[in-house]
Amino acid sequence: MLTVYTIEQSEQWDTIVRSFKEYDVYWLSGYVKAFQIHGDGEPLLFHYEGSGVRGINVVMKRDVAKDKRFMGKISESQYFDFATPYGYGGWIVEGKESEELFKAYDNWIQKNRIISEFVRFHPMIKNHEKCDGFYEVIQLGEVIHMVLSSPEDIWNNIISKNRNMIRKAVKNDVKIYNGRFPEIYERFRVIYNGTMDKDDAEEYYYFGEEFYKSVLNDLPQNAQMFWADKDRQVIAASIMLATNGRMNYHLSGSLREFSSLAPTNLLLYQAALWGCANGYKTLYLGGGVGSGEDSLFKFKRAFYKGNLNRFYIGRKVFEPDVYQELAKIRASSIENFNFFPIYRG
Repeated sequence: MLTVYTIEQSEQWDTIVRSFKEYDVYWLSGYVKAFQIHGDGEPLLFHYEGSGVRGINVVMKRDVAKDKRFMGKISESQYFDFATPYGYGGWIVEGKESEELFKAYDNWIQKNRIISEFVRFHPMIKNHEKCDGFYEVIQLGEVIHMVLSSPEDIWNNIISKNRNMIRKAVKNDVKIYNGRFPEIYERFRVIYNGTMDKDDAEEYYYFGEEFYKSVLNDLPQNAQMFWADKDRQVIAASIMLATNGRMNYHLSGSLREFSSLAPTNLLLYQAALWGCANGYKTLYLGGGVGSGEDSLFKFKRAFYKGNLNRFYIGRKVFEPDVYQELAKIRASSIENFNFFPIYRG
């Protein structure tokens, strides 16, 4: 049987998610609530229980008409699409036979005017493997994680140049702290927005005050700030997410004038040590921009010498005729023809 939960049913939602062996923070209601506030759509949790198979999928349901590029061109509540919340998601399937699960899911989709779905599968749990018969699964770039088996292993897996940067930060009296309170989240917001300014980031990546309040208040056991301090000034900070034996490097920002002190290098090292001491097994760092092996990828790679995982996405068009109709409406103004769904490109 397929059941769909909304954010108003957060207690039931989270109880179901936590019953799955491989769940991560991205499936929890408190995580997706912040992105609902950010304007990413309506969070839904799909839960299937059948004969020998069970599964969960978290999505953001988006009304196509509310995309500013469709304003006045189609009616609201007419067409919808799904996308994985910022980060990772997709179906977590337990059991060997998933055909009945995807059949029930497809039936719900057809009855609720869902045009397409875009999925970012979780590289650490490899949940794309049980979904490639339903979605078009595409392999992208490599991603990095740190293994938190012991302080010695953490240090030994860091390349020598990066160790020197960590030593440099310590020598320059950079201190790392962690915690969760409103003032540090507000300080982070200012630093992060400044980082986005310098990187010429898209408008989407500027998260508002209410977004950060939600991260603070709706993930009380799963989100905290790590920050680097120099002479009582916060010079770098990162939001870390943690649950079910996994830590995730979420959002990060720094003051560029202090970059020579390597505060983020020391911050990630100390966060890894904290995770090890508190029973976490991995610290997921992610990859480069657009899955490329750029400077960001190389920075993260310097924290782990071991084997890497691959990042996979999934795509599915449920209503091909409507998909093409929406694409035609946008035809003359599509900016990125490689984007999925193309009518949002």
